[in-house]
Amino acid sequence: MAKSANNTLDRRAVVKRILADRGPALVVSGLGSPTYDVSASGDNDRNFYLWGAMGSAVPMGLGLALAQPDLPVLVVTGDGEMLMGLGSLATAGVKRPRNLTIVVLDNERYGETGMQPSHSGLGVDLVEIAQSCGFDWSMAVTDEPALAELCAKAFAIDGCGLANIKVSAKPLPRTMPSRDGVYLKHRFRASVLGDEEQILQ
Repeated sequence: MAKSANNTLDRRAVVKRILADRGPALVVSGLGSPTYDVSASGDNDRNFYLWGAMGSAVPMGLGLALAQPDLPVLVVTGDGEMLMGLGSLATAGVKRPRNLTIVVLDNERYGETGMQPSHSGLGVDLVEIAQSCGFDWSMAVTDEPALAELCAKAFAIDGCGLANIKVSAKPLPRTMPSRDGVYLKHRFRASVLGDEEQILQ
């Protein structure tokens, strides 16, 4: 399959638009650019930034969705991390929580290791993989109408879904949130459970 010519969306603008109406949602961001983009859209106590835990964004989001079924859970990850963790899509498809949405920012590159071409530009279709894993819905996002459709359903508790967004590989400035894992963990738990003092004891 030929390399995609649809990688034109600005990933930072895309993430900011998706998160604009997040409400109480829990957001897990994967290694590298997804974390920079989520942070650039506005730090939030309900953001959990995964530093150096490549392949863990979807498993963590799945666990949160199962533990907090009344809260929308959004995972924002990249194509490199998603390709590394394809098995987690199978598990998510089997468990199929109705409050989990996975957004893949797909620039068809391994951005953290030198921008080598990734498999998603060489014929591996993450949308079809999610379908075969039993997701309630999956979609490719390559233009504004599809992005608007995704924004309307990203935080709805009506099915387990995946959106693969073809974004530009243009480098963007890094927006660095805290890298203190203990702080991020306590902040996130306190926001969800509502009792910081008890959590910190």
